[in-house]
Amino acid sequence: MKAQYARIENDVNHRIKKVLEHGRYILGPEVQELEESLADFVDVKHCIGVSSGTDALLIALMALEIQPGDEVVTSAFSFIATAEVIALLGAKPVFVDINPRTYNIDFDNLNDAITENTKAIIPVSLYGQCADFDEINKIANEYSIPVIEDAAQSFGATYKEKKSCSLSRIGVTSFFPSKPLGCYGDAGAIFTDDDELANIIKQIRMHGEDRRYHHVRIGVNGRLDTLQAAVLLAKLKIFPEEIEVKNQIAKRYDELLSNTVEIPYIEPHNKSVYAQYTIKVGNRDVLVSEMQEKNLPTAIHYPMPLSDQPIFSKINNKCNTAKYVSKCVLSLPMHPYLAESDQKLITDAVNNCIG
Repeated sequence: MKAQYARIENDVNHRIKKVLEHGRYILGPEVQELEESLADFVDVKHCIGVSSGTDALLIALMALEIQPGDEVVTSAFSFIATAEVIALLGAKPVFVDINPRTYNIDFDNLNDAITENTKAIIPVSLYGQCADFDEINKIANEYSIPVIEDAAQSFGATYKEKKSCSLSRIGVTSFFPSKPLGCYGDAGAIFTDDDELANIIKQIRMHGEDRRYHHVRIGVNGRLDTLQAAVLLAKLKIFPEEIEVKNQIAKRYDELLSNTVEIPYIEPHNKSVYAQYTIKVGNRDVLVSEMQEKNLPTAIHYPMPLSDQPIFSKINNKCNTAKYVSKCVLSLPMHPYLAESDQKLITDAVNNCIG
């Protein structure tokens, strides 16, 4: 982020200064400008900026009127927020196992998870690659179930030439600093082509108001800070270029590692934004230890599937692929400012250890 800031410092500082001068720190003019720019980028009618990616998921479910006792089907392999928001509304998360190559939800298992109580499906577009939305939407349409894309890690990615967040009835994303498009704090956004739904989402993010001090539904404080919108506007200018650079870095990783470890598999119809570059290895603990000794950072996304988390242990969904994958995956440094020399150090360390 320091390297990125050095590149866009003047633009960021200029935009922040404008916010400090006009003083509209919540839902100021930069928020509307950002919403319009993001909607154009994704090619949907509506973008609603919110306070975080987690709140984006929560508000989306509230807009669909998810109630206690409802079931929401989602991937077993994701960050806790995906399932947490379902439980917060008193609904039950129903976990579906993942595809062993893409780590996204396995649509072949989707039908078995749907019951008369299923009120929504949340596929997660993990590690920067979109899930298979044609198949997911086909199944969802058979049951008239709305689909929410959790695109916290895939904003900017494409699926069959369509942008992530435009692939289902609602798309949500996060602008947490480490995300593909990240701000300098917490922020998120919700995308939809549905006019009525967009209006409901706007009301929910503002305590359920339809006008000042007139509340027509239960809502939350989910508003987007203007300062974060200003930062995102500066970053959005260079975002398409950063996606291309990350794909070049991923290609170089592929070439340097393909003979040693299982590299990320990207579907031919997809373009990933590589929120992470995640390899799969059999001796992960040994590799992590050796990387630490060389001061080379790694991360595990995620060490335990959602279906195994203590808070959800009573649900008892068997997701064996997610359980296996969680023991093998390891994310290597990935960002558009990763020097080729540093990448060589990383790959040499991995290859020497595995070899």
